[in-house]
Amino acid sequence: MENVYLTIVLAPLLGAIVAGFFGGRIGRKGAHRATIAGVAVSAALSLWVLARFIWGEATVFNGPVYTWLVSDGMHFEVGFLVDKLTAVMMATVTFVSLMVHLYTIGYMADDEHNWPHGALSGKNSYQRFFSYISLFTFSMLMLVMSNNFMQLFFGWEAVGLVSYLLIGFWSTRESAVFANLKAFLVNRVGDFGFILGIAAIGMYFGSMDYAEVFAKAPELADTQVAILGGVSLMTLIGILLFIGAMGKSAQVPLHVWLPDSMEGPTPISALIHAATMVTAGVFMVARMSPLYELSETALSFILIVGASTAFFMGLIGLVQNDIKRVVAYSTLSQLGYMVTALGASAYAAGIFHLMTHAFFKALLFLAAGSVIIAMHHKQDISHMGGLRKYMPITWLTALIGSLALIGFPGFSGFFSKDAIIEAVGHSELFGSGYASLLLTAGVFVTALYSFRMYFLVFHGRERMDEHTKHHLHESPWVVTAPLVLLAIPSVFIGWFAIEPMLIGDWWTTGDWSPIVVAASHDTLQPLREHWHGQAAFVEHGTHALPFYLAMAGLALAALIWWVLHAWNPRIDELLQVFGGPVTRVLQDKYGFDDFNQRFFAGGSRDLGRKLWITGDRTVIDGAMVNGSARTVGRLALRFRHLQTGYLYHYAIAMIVGLVGLLTVFVTL
Repeated sequence: MENVYLTIVLAPLLGAIVAGFFGGRIGRKGAHRATIAGVAVSAALSLWVLARFIWGEATVFNGPVYTWLVSDGMHFEVGFLVDKLTAVMMATVTFVSLMVHLYTIGYMADDEHNWPHGALSGKNSYQRFFSYISLFTFSMLMLVMSNNFMQLFFGWEAVGLVSYLLIGFWSTRESAVFANLKAFLVNRVGDFGFILGIAAIGMYFGSMDYAEVFAKAPELADTQVAILGGVSLMTLIGILLFIGAMGKSAQVPLHVWLPDSMEGPTPISALIHAATMVTAGVFMVARMSPLYELSETALSFILIVGASTAFFMGLIGLVQNDIKRVVAYSTLSQLGYMVTALGASAYAAGIFHLMTHAFFKALLFLAAGSVIIAMHHKQDISHMGGLRKYMPITWLTALIGSLALIGFPGFSGFFSKDAIIEAVGHSELFGSGYASLLLTAGVFVTALYSFRMYFLVFHGRERMDEHTKHHLHESPWVVTAPLVLLAIPSVFIGWFAIEPMLIGDWWTTGDWSPIVVAASHDTLQPLREHWHGQAAFVEHGTHALPFYLAMAGLALAALIWWVLHAWNPRIDELLQVFGGPVTRVLQDKYGFDDFNQRFFAGGSRDLGRKLWITGDRTVIDGAMVNGSARTVGRLALRFRHLQTGYLYHYAIAMIVGLVGLLTVFVTL
């Protein structure tokens, strides 16, 4: 099986190398065929590996592939840990990536028009884009398949690097360059905490290997670190690692990079924000469950941060008019749901929502991209409307994605989101009441902003210009086929996956348990005790508060942005004016961007300017360089008078010097 796992990882890398280094020779078709073939092989093998775990035929693989360094008994290796958690992530990542690769053929077909005439960076941009997204898939696979912290950090940084390249792919656009730099810098903040957490593990555990660290963790559960009067080692490690997750999975306050990353082409929005980079933090915390279960403080911190992100980021989606930014803030909110589940020790529910969300969020992003293609790359939903009759496949798949997102009964998002809300409701950790309230209220907000976008885009009056309207048509099959293929699991995957992932003992069977939950933290146990099948779960859900809130949000959205909007197209604008200061706070995104620009960016520039004035100009240039030159000049003006040119002056100086030397020699 080791060769199979190597093939899964290396096939996308090979495709990236071929498209990246030889794209000019093999052309567009050669580039997308090479990368799609590599990702398709990886996806097929990943699905086969997952199927073997489902059928009970596979065993956990945990071993090194290559030893890079051994220092003081600590091994730094490239190795794989393939268990059920890994298999779920591998299948999700590669399937979504394959859909994105296929979709990209249609979306990027006219990419040369997005570059200024004669721009060097626009040459072979199509091939380069395919190389990047294939490299992104390789990086994510290295992350989820790692069996040690060194390789985890490699994959962690690799997805960050490739996301930087993809967000700023259209590098001639100032907004894209600003967005990728912002993403890079914000993630550096999170990664600083992350690497400190890994360093603490290396210092106290003496190993980088997951299995060794997890086995030793109970022995160090009561260890205190001499920081701030004494802090639990497990709390310190847990919070430091989670700071890294806050950057990658865009949790408050390190969330600010994600909405701006919409400056990149739509396919990478689907890849980054559905199944890869933003889910890396969620996966990491779930993988580290044996450590987090030893610190309730760290779990409470995760719980509060996740719930705050879920609710408050969803509210911002209500005032966005860019179709991709609405979906982006939806991603922030749903990531908050996943993270809250992790804080409530419902790791299985968090991973379950990660999987279902990957399908319906990729579907929504790609459907938004299909709309953008039809609208000639205009993204303002206030200038759309009535697209349902022009784009029936895009309309239907977007409707399916929206219903899955709001947790409509029977759709995949219903099973995973309701499970999270129930689990958090049973948690007894500090902050669980706050989290339960925000997650429940977030259901209404989710339905409201989701169907605001849906009705403004696909229903009501046609508000685009006549030229755009005249050329409206459904996207080509290479765009719509991935939409259909993603719509299928968006509807059905919840039905099939909830029992093994949440109800049964799938995670705990065998010698190795990828998810560890303390008995006192098992918030999913009540769901197991009252489980009577999927149909009963759906029927029970239709009598619960989240269902009524979701339906209320949907109905209110239909009333405002379908019924009333048809009567007065300015209703959305009037509502935002009526909102007054609340609207301004949401449009300002709670002031995070302004604060970061003024305090961190502006403060850094001011500090640099002061250091330049005092350091460079005053000390280095003024005192050291120019000052030393002036000093030498002044001394030279005085000492040159000693050079008279008279021989007897020099003779006297030599005699005096000789007498002085003899006096010193004799005296000493």
